[in-house]
Amino acid sequence: MGLACASAMGRRPTLKFERPLWRLGAELVAGVDEVGRGPLAGPVAAGAVVLRANVRASGCFRWLSRVNDSKVLSRPAREELSGYIWEHSLSAAVSFVHVDDIDRIGIAEASRQAMLAAVGDLQHRPQHILIDGFGLKACSLPQTGIIDGDALSLSIACASIIAKVARDRLMREHDDRFPAYGFARNKGYGTAAHMRAIRSKGPCELHRRTFSPVREMIAQPLLI
Repeated sequence: MGLACASAMGRRPTLKFERPLWRLGAELVAGVDEVGRGPLAGPVAAGAVVLRANVRASGCFRWLSRVNDSKVLSRPAREELSGYIWEHSLSAAVSFVHVDDIDRIGIAEASRQAMLAAVGDLQHRPQHILIDGFGLKACSLPQTGIIDGDALSLSIACASIIAKVARDRLMREHDDRFPAYGFARNKGYGTAAHMRAIRSKGPCELHRRTFSPVREMIAQPLLI
């Protein structure tokens, strides 16, 4: 397992990490990323994407020139690009690890399990995986961990986009079940309005009870 470090400041993701692997004969290179580590509610999600070997940002792949780290894209841009990724990538998958498991095993392990599941759900078994961060020790596939990989590798950026779009859609669906918490707006993150709702009504079944400050709020009387 390798680890690559490069500055992402002011850059857009490229195929810098994919091309050497393609030249070495590893045509099935998967980018892997997770989203949703920080929220107080909802699952953690991971995406995995295998782009076609030697793809170029032209023709039906012109959209690749607009791919970026999902955090810096607008919601309409993410949703449009997610559609292209699902349609034109060789293989793509998203996996979730839900709140009960996050509370049981911790967010770091839950994130790893989500990434492992996303890789396992790919239609084509990768020959190499590029992972945002430090890699997956539990995965036997050849791999490279890339710090700030979602800002540097197009495959990883694509994985971050489909994972974020899928998780955001799920949180909007949960907003219908639990309208008091504003999940459609905050996606489970600890905004001021979200915190007030937890203090007033207590946590719902989607809240991560091992996360501070939810953990502390559970032990306090509700503010009526």
